[in-house]
Amino acid sequence: MPAANPPASPAAVAPGADPPDPRRWWILAVIALAQLMVVLDGTIVNIALPSAQRSLHFTNVDRQWVVTAYALAFGSLLLLGGRVSTLLGRKVTFIGGLIGFAGASAIGGAATSFGMLVGARALQGAFGAFMAPAALSLLTTTFSGSRDRGRAFGVFGAIAGAGAAIGLLLGGVLTEYLSWRWCLYVNLFFAAAAVIGGSILLGRHPRGHRPKLDVPGAALVSAGMFCIVYGFSNAAIHSWHTPSTWGFLLAGVVLLAAFTWWETRATEPLLPLRIVLDRNRGGAYLSILIAGSGMFGIFLFVTYYMQQTLGFSPVITGVAFLPMVVMIMTFSNLSNIVLMPRVGPKPLVALGMVLAAVGMALLTRIGVHSNYAADLLPSLLINGAGLGMVIAPSINTGTFGVAPQDAGVASASVNTGQQLGGSIGTSLLNTIAASAAASYLAAHLSARTPAGGKPSPLLVTQSLVHGYTTAFWWASGIFLFGAVVAGGLFRWGPLSRQGQGQDQPVPAQAAGTAVQGSPADQPGVVPG
Repeated sequence: MPAANPPASPAAVAPGADPPDPRRWWILAVIALAQLMVVLDGTIVNIALPSAQRSLHFTNVDRQWVVTAYALAFGSLLLLGGRVSTLLGRKVTFIGGLIGFAGASAIGGAATSFGMLVGARALQGAFGAFMAPAALSLLTTTFSGSRDRGRAFGVFGAIAGAGAAIGLLLGGVLTEYLSWRWCLYVNLFFAAAAVIGGSILLGRHPRGHRPKLDVPGAALVSAGMFCIVYGFSNAAIHSWHTPSTWGFLLAGVVLLAAFTWWETRATEPLLPLRIVLDRNRGGAYLSILIAGSGMFGIFLFVTYYMQQTLGFSPVITGVAFLPMVVMIMTFSNLSNIVLMPRVGPKPLVALGMVLAAVGMALLTRIGVHSNYAADLLPSLLINGAGLGMVIAPSINTGTFGVAPQDAGVASASVNTGQQLGGSIGTSLLNTIAASAAASYLAAHLSARTPAGGKPSPLLVTQSLVHGYTTAFWWASGIFLFGAVVAGGLFRWGPLSRQGQGQDQPVPAQAAGTAVQGSPADQPGVVPG
């Protein structure tokens, strides 16, 4: 029993398990760098959009496609990317994805037309969909059986949670002092460092059995994810009532239902249902999705509020998010290293959701003349603590207890939850905010305002702030719902005591390969 064992030395490993890779911390640095590049690319371009629009002369209607093209390609190809990393090898897929992402970034930075920029963004998303699952599965296998797993996933979770805010800061600096094009060119430096490090440090993992690609499953899930992401993205621009919104959403649901049916009959399914039907992993994927949906309200509306209402520059806006970044990083590591081995994910994720809900509720106090230190900073700190307790433990749990041959698909499922959450949050909260602002404006227009007359700038600003606060209330509700989901799905106790993953079927050809999720995966626990 774990309690009967004396304190283990940091170098101790489970009996029969391979010793930890001595280069594992350098490998973590490479993986974290690649993950940071993917995550910050979702927000760094947002800061550059106004400058890019002036440079390439595209309309406000077209502007959203610079963001949507990335999300569409990324979201629709994630599960396929996870399986490809198993077929081709994690190292090959990871480095190939990095090189492709860098090439697409170079094309986007050199874009001379709107179409060229959108095409480059779609390519970025496609290569990111292959690189991101490979990166997370490399992390999973590198730290399998190591008591450093919690620390590694704390770092990775901090990057996943804070990368968007870092993107705002970096995008502001690059746009203000260089050019919007450098928001894309900067990826070349990230990718070059990660490619060099990966080529030197990563070994070729033995692939053993190479399953055939589930082509019908890949087609169904890619088409279904495309329709879901496109439908939600379209809702943010048009309306929930337009056929291009509900039609695509309905088609996406039907296609994903067909994918689920097919996976129960496929001989070598793209997504073995045992991965997502486990209560802990299912709770982790849903928690990532819900956190992504609610988190969007922080970055989008607080960014608009700081710049348009408080008059912050892009650089100052990015700096204003730094306290939140520090809290995400601190609580990601605290929850994964100190608390997860003792209490497991259930209380951590549920409490993190509640803290994030409180932080969003506090943001509803903002007004036209609010003060950053009094009205924004406390909310950002609380949100950072909450998100740190949600994201890192959820990513750890979502990849815990899977056989090595399923690591890529489990990793892709984590990324899929985050991508879907961001798309849902974009459309839902943006639509709510716009509707609330319009209703406020209509209700407060003076009866003496002549037909066709313009409302005062102050009234317009007040209506926008009202839209933001309404979205914050909804985001708070989303996080509270997440607390209920986490409390209902996650099992009690540390993962190592639940035997998660022990019931996972491992093909004969994988026999002798350690299954992630052994008790040694938890710091401070050594099987007796």
